[in-house]
Amino acid sequence: MENLRAVIYLSIFLSVMTYVCQGERSTENQLPSAPDEPTFGLELAEALQGLLDEADSRVGLSVEKKASVIPRCDVGERCAMKHGPRIGRLCDCLRGTACNTFFLRCY
Repeated sequence: MENLRAVIYLSIFLSVMTYVCQGERSTENQLPSAPDEPTFGLELAEALQGLLDEADSRVGLSVEKKASVIPRCDVGERCAMKHGPRIGRLCDCLRGTACNTFFLRCY
């Protein structure tokens, strides 16, 4: 019972103090307002764009797709690898043989 009474008195005291101190906020502790124009972000974006343009001209990025060349494997060699439900090809079997998906070898 005493704990309940102490909690009630404490909550009343805190609510009264909050109400009294609400109008006495100091302007020193507030953060400065943001400027109207974000100049730093704009300068940073322009510098980054210039750096990217310079890197593109120097490196010469190409988007060409290279043809993948799959090596040939002999009969009995491992031609695929199973990773979960997927089967990945390691090599292409010689003419007249096929990759057995159960044994993962050329037969």
